[in-house]
Amino acid sequence: MPSSSPSTTAATSPTVRPVRETSGPAATSPHAYDAGLLLLRLVLGLTMAAHGSQKLFGWFGGGGIDGTGQFFTMSGYPAGNAMAVVAGLTETLGGLALAVGLLTPLAGAAIVGTMVNAIAVTWGGGFFAPKGSEYELLLTAGAAALALTGPGRYAVDRFLPVVRAHRLAYGVAAVVVGLATAGVILLLRK
Repeated sequence: MPSSSPSTTAATSPTVRPVRETSGPAATSPHAYDAGLLLLRLVLGLTMAAHGSQKLFGWFGGGGIDGTGQFFTMSGYPAGNAMAVVAGLTETLGGLALAVGLLTPLAGAAIVGTMVNAIAVTWGGGFFAPKGSEYELLLTAGAAALALTGPGRYAVDRFLPVVRAHRLAYGVAAVVVGLATAGVILLLRK
């Protein structure tokens, strides 16, 4: 029979069960976190890869290098076709790398840099689609978020010693590089 003296604690009482925490890090399954990052990486990465293939190959109703190059020239960029190739490769390769979780901070930075330029082109059209920049802003934020958080457990990066243990510093440095590169490209724009 349990003692009713004041020295008895709830932890030693056979009728009191420990309270399970329902919030905070202990309540979140690491697998749920990793599955969420995988979903985000796949959708964002494959979307960007599809956009890049529109620019490079004319797939999915895209303009190919010539059509995209004309758009870049009309948007004030020099050497439209060269810019189309750079943007197409950045979106395709960055998107595929993001999807599989390969060098995730750099892949995220590639998307951030490209999308900052896309935002600059659509900026005058307001916020909402079809002429606004909400879509581009969402893709930019998603790519930056993945660069900062890392790819999660279900990624190729888990097998690369240098980036296996993702650090916030890697993500911050990559996002800064993406923003700086975007700034340099924007300076070339008329």
